[in-house]
Amino acid sequence: MTPNAEATEHHGAQGPDPARAALDARVLAWLREPLSAQDAAPPDDERFDELARTLFGFQFEHCVPYRRFCEARGRTPANLQRWSEIPAIPAAAFKELPLRSFSRERICRVFRTSGTTATQRGALALDTLELYEASLLPSFRRGVLPDLGPGARARLRILAPAPDDAPDSSLSHMFGVVLRELGDERSGFDVRDGALDVRGLHAALVAACDDGVPVALCGTAFAFVHLLDAFAARGVRLVLPPGSRVMETGGFKGRARELPRAQLYEAIATSLGVAPDRILNQYGMTELASQFYDSVLCLPGSPRRKLAPPWTRVRILDPERGEEAAPGAVGIVQIFDLANTGSILAIQTADLGRTLAGGFDVLGREAGAEARGCSQAADELFGA
Repeated sequence: MTPNAEATEHHGAQGPDPARAALDARVLAWLREPLSAQDAAPPDDERFDELARTLFGFQFEHCVPYRRFCEARGRTPANLQRWSEIPAIPAAAFKELPLRSFSRERICRVFRTSGTTATQRGALALDTLELYEASLLPSFRRGVLPDLGPGARARLRILAPAPDDAPDSSLSHMFGVVLRELGDERSGFDVRDGALDVRGLHAALVAACDDGVPVALCGTAFAFVHLLDAFAARGVRLVLPPGSRVMETGGFKGRARELPRAQLYEAIATSLGVAPDRILNQYGMTELASQFYDSVLCLPGSPRRKLAPPWTRVRILDPERGEEAAPGAVGIVQIFDLANTGSILAIQTADLGRTLAGGFDVLGREAGAEARGCSQAADELFGA
């Protein structure tokens, strides 16, 4: 945080801001509409545009660092024509400034980006978890458990620390909510005391095989690398029950070694008996309330791509011109997330991607971008 960053922040009343409460109510109403019905209808661009411009006006007024950022680019609520003109703040700015639209006294949780004690970590302060949780559940269900019936619960094994063990991890909090709402009685976390519990996870997977219960195995990409290495060292090879699936998140670079996605998926198929077309990637960021999942399970047989929740928009920008890239061309990923009511709705990532029919793809980090992310943290956590 810069020395005077806190002093520049707008400090309002201690009670809920009526304008913010109204915005939260409108966004929550959208998040709680059945995702299946929204997927079947054309994108509601008019609704998104109106709500995004209203939210931009609120954040412009209540977050002084962001207002200065926008004014330096000649953009204000008065001259904004449509949502795509909202200035997207670089994700790295969350390391330097208190990018929130509420007073410090209202903070209830702080999520931090991965990193070491030698690096400054980005921080997302929240005054409510309601929107974050309302956003994550329908997207996870659509991406990872599209075949889960109403009221049913799934067998979930999580290659990450529990929320109590990693209170500043948005990923652990997400998994905690998913287990609470969707996991059965034999679901659980498999990172304990800072280490992957290989023996316990192996026993849980063998029990699922014996019972014929499909498993959803979720974790960071490098948590899976460490699991596969541990299984290979022990000569373990499983075939998880039909209907099982794997969700991995994070990048592929870490201190241990680099593993391309196709190679990782083939290794998972060999070690766990889950076919590559039942392995999906999740794209998320600490700075965002919403996540994006591959389409392979909810749209089987169609080309693999990331699906955006209806309350988000994704733009791919030409890195030289700063304008929207041509369809299929590689550019910088910008994300607009209405569930980010308390921080900043428009984020420019350090990731490269491209648009695909009905979705997008993430190709890796922008040249020169610092290595960070939950996979790097997992690589460090498990003793690279």
